[in-house]
Amino acid sequence: MRALQAAERLAAHHVDVAVVHSPTLKPFDAETVLAEIDTDRLAVTLENHTEIGGLFETVAAAVVRAGLGRKVEPVALPDAFLDAGALPTLHDRYGLATDRIVDRVLGLL
Repeated sequence: MRALQAAERLAAHHVDVAVVHSPTLKPFDAETVLAEIDTDRLAVTLENHTEIGGLFETVAAAVVRAGLGRKVEPVALPDAFLDAGALPTLHDRYGLATDRIVDRVLGLL
């Protein structure tokens, strides 16, 4: 949901965005994901998980195996003990809130 909201907001900044939903890592639909990464777009993964052992590493490994030579940027939880609290507060604190995702992507461009 937040990926789609961020895509809408990024489009308002004239950023060409594609959102690919990857509901499972096993099996992982590498063909679909890599088709969207093998473009001039910035490649970003977004997950409500640490970047260790999740979507980011799965996508990055697929990019390397395919020989695409593309950089993939994670938007994910840090590999650390996390604070407790209300989800909106935690999403903002850890960069997973829509506004924070938009700011991160714009900062990477």
